Amino acid sequence: MQYIKLINIIKKACIIEPKTGQVCPSPVGGRTPTRSKARKTKLMNTAISITLTDPVYHEQKRVSGLSKFFASLINDSRNVPFVYFMLLVMLTTIPFAVVLFIPGMFQWWLAIPYFLYNAIFMMGTFILMQHNVAHNTLFRRKYKFLNNIIPWVLAPFFGLTPETYFAHHIGMHHPENNLPPDLSCTMKSRRDSFGDFMRYFLRFFFWVIPDLSIYLKRKNRKKILIRMLTGESVYVVFVIILLFVNWKADVAVFLFPMVFTRFMMMTGNWAQHAFIDSEAPENCYRNSITCINSGYNKKCWNDGYHIGHHLYPSLHWTEMPEEFLKNIEKYKSEDAIVFRKLDYFMIWFLLMTKNYTSLSKYYVELNTEKPRSKEEVIHLLKKRTKRFNI
Repeated sequence: MQYIKLINIIKKACIIEPKTGQVCPSPVGGRTPTRSKARKTKLMNTAISITLTDPVYHEQKRVSGLSKFFASLINDSRNVPFVYFMLLVMLTTIPFAVVLFIPGMFQWWLAIPYFLYNAIFMMGTFILMQHNVAHNTLFRRKYKFLNNIIPWVLAPFFGLTPETYFAHHIGMHHPENNLPPDLSCTMKSRRDSFGDFMRYFLRFFFWVIPDLSIYLKRKNRKKILIRMLTGESVYVVFVIILLFVNWKADVAVFLFPMVFTRFMMMTGNWAQHAFIDSEAPENCYRNSITCINSGYNKKCWNDGYHIGHHLYPSLHWTEMPEEFLKNIEKYKSEDAIVFRKLDYFMIWFLLMTKNYTSLSKYYVELNTEKPRSKEEVIHLLKKRTKRFNI
């Protein structure tokens, strides 16, 4: 009972769900907040009034001693929820996985809830936490050895091999910005074609390591290349050893989640860069999208603000909604694609089923002086999913 109570306390510390029109309270009050007041801005989507409800930073007056201690270890106290979430993984996912490896304990009826728990409640939050700490180092230089916990200890339980995410995302994707040199570039595919997506996914799944190795070597990013190859090698040896310990548990805990995670990550990247303006494919406002007022943003650290992220890769996740509001006129003038209430998997699924009617319902019209009709929105979305002849 005390174990369950501890888990519930940690889960509450990870929650980032503000009420409508409010800001998200930070679990620590040691840092002067970048934004301390709630902001209400209404954007008109035809006749629908929208208020941003995604989490932003707000300093809390009463702070627990544990939160203060965690804040003393990290570079930005607004990231204390990351530390709590790491603890949650250590107290739930990892012990459950260990149980599956105990001789005589493995049962598929246990493996299924293990996978569903991680896939539904933990995986998205973890991957986007790793995304944030890849851009902004979590622990201070004095405690830098702790920065290895996420990629080397926790990540394999969520299908991520050590260092490869960093190498692909920081070492390649951001510098290339979804243009042809980007190994995950979506321009060469028709973004509403399931066949094109599967070719895109399978190439990534089977060739990402050799392709990325060649790219990093060509760009003389040798340190990142060495880190990636070291991580991949250690992971492969580790998984092979565990196959002889308990192959069923190895498949359930490490191998199947790797396939699942890579598939889901590719659906995410596909949706993030699905609507590209052929006249300016290098323009972040026109080759990415933004998703506002989504439960996904509360669960995954405002990851829906992908345009803002490509514009300002190191911008803290709590500042993303403010950046969107501050630069809304620029988003409008660039004819940026913005959706409400959707996440990337929903957008991917609607594209795969060519359900542009539903996509148009969630499209946010920024040009309120001359709003597009439903048919015009659908035409715009279809136009931006066409394959580039490159």
